[in-house]
Amino acid sequence: MTRAARIVAVAATLALIAAACSGGGDAKDANKSGSTTTTTKAMGVPVAPITGLPDPTGVAQTRPLLSVKIENTPEARPQTGLELADVVWNEVVEGQITRFLAMYQSRTTDVVGPIRSVRKTDPLIVWPVGGIFAYSGGAPGIVAAIREAPVKLVDEHSAGAAMFRDRQQRAPHNLYGHPDALWAFGGAPVPPPPLFWYLATGNKPKGTLTMSAAIAYRGVYQVGYTWDETSGTWLRTTNGRRFLARSGVQIAPQNVIIIPVTYTGGVVNEGAEAQIVGRGRAIILSGGTVIDGVWVRHDKTQPMELRTADETPIRLVPGSTWVELPDVSYPITFVTPPTPATTKG
Repeated sequence: MTRAARIVAVAATLALIAAACSGGGDAKDANKSGSTTTTTKAMGVPVAPITGLPDPTGVAQTRPLLSVKIENTPEARPQTGLELADVVWNEVVEGQITRFLAMYQSRTTDVVGPIRSVRKTDPLIVWPVGGIFAYSGGAPGIVAAIREAPVKLVDEHSAGAAMFRDRQQRAPHNLYGHPDALWAFGGAPVPPPPLFWYLATGNKPKGTLTMSAAIAYRGVYQVGYTWDETSGTWLRTTNGRRFLARSGVQIAPQNVIIIPVTYTGGVVNEGAEAQIVGRGRAIILSGGTVIDGVWVRHDKTQPMELRTADETPIRLVPGSTWVELPDVSYPITFVTPPTPATTKG
C-alpha cells in the first residue's frame, strides 16, 4: 500500500475509532463527583498532579501552577523553556496566528519566553487550577477578564527581576522570565488539582494505531505530530519543520489533545475566545494511538473531562501534554499504519 493510500481524512479514521476503541479506563474508576482526579501516591511515592508522573522529591506538592503566556510568531522562534512545560495550550488569536499558554509545575527551567500579552481564552484555561499567571500586558478588557480569574497576576511592570528584556533581540519579542523567581510571588492552591486522568504505570491506551496527525492551522502555524516508538512521544512539527526549543530539543509530548472549537468573535479578531465550557469533540493522541471522544466541562471552575462516546473516562499516558485548540473549520488528518498483508492457505 502506498503512503498516499494510507492518508485518511479525519472523518473516515474516527468512524473506525468510534466503532473499535475505548479510552483505556472504566467508568467505575472515576470518583463519584465525576471530577478529574489522579492517584496522589503510587507505591508510596507522591505523584505530580499535572503530569501523573512519580514525584520522588515531592517538589510538585509544594508549589502552585505557573502559567506563562508565550509568543509563537516566526520572530519568536525558537522559544525558550517550552520543552520543560507540563502542559501547553495552543490557541488561535487575532489574524489566525497562534499563541501558547505554557504551564509549569513539576519541572522548572532557568528562562522561559518570549512572554507576550494575555488573550481572551486564557481566563477559561486557568480558572480550574489557579496559581500564577505571567504575561506582558494586554488590552484593558482582556486584562479585566484575567483579573477575575483566581490567579496571582505578574506582568512586566510588577515582576521586577523575575522578568527581563534580552537586548540582543528585537522588541517586542524579547521579554523573558525566570520561573523560580515567578513562583516566589505565591499563588494557590498548592498543589494544584489535576487537569486529566492518567493510566497506571505500564498500562496502554485502547485506541487505533496511528503514525501521525496534522492540523491545518493557517499559514506558518500548521502543526504535525509523528509518533516515535523509541521515546514514547509525539514529535511536533510546525509548517513542515521540526519544532525546536532554543535548547535544540524537539518538542515531543507524551500526549496530544486536539479540541476543535468555535471562536466567538471569529479567528481574525483580537477578541477571539475559544468556547471551552460545555461539551464537544476531543481527539486524543496517546501511546501511539488515536481515540475519538468528547470533552465535558460543566462550569469554568472545573477542568475538562475526557470521555468516550459511552462516557468511559479517557486516561492519558503519564507525562507532558499539548492541547491544540484549532477552529472547527481547520482540517485534521491522520496517517495510519498499513494493514498487515494476509495470506491464504
